[in-house]
Amino acid sequence: MTETRTDLDSLLSPDAHHVYSEAELDAIEAVDPELALRLDRAQTLAARMREDAPARGDIDEAAVRAAVEEARRVLMQDGGDIEYLHLEGRTVLVRLKGACVGCPRSALDLRNIVERLVKARCPGVEAVVNRF
Repeated sequence: MTETRTDLDSLLSPDAHHVYSEAELDAIEAVDPELALRLDRAQTLAARMREDAPARGDIDEAAVRAAVEEARRVLMQDGGDIEYLHLEGRTVLVRLKGACVGCPRSALDLRNIVERLVKARCPGVEAVVNRF
């Protein structure tokens, strides 16, 4: 038991803000599967809370345009497209085009791809909204 605890201690970071990689979590799981699961859940929850944090700071419109263009390249892989319209306060207005028009997954793609990407690159943005 002491040897297992020593192995585990060598895998854990003393930094409370450390984000464990998949490889680190796999190594911890080999010693203590329950702890690895708890760490993974805690990290996932913390990431979601950061996403839901209130937007603050200045918004660089060029960075917003670049983030929308990056999302555009992702959407184009499935025949979709997106156009940046303008910035309205802390909300980015876009227009989904191509295969995204009428696609039942377009709302999910807007939130899970476009909005996450834009918010990650431009923390001052509160939302990304599709305008027809």
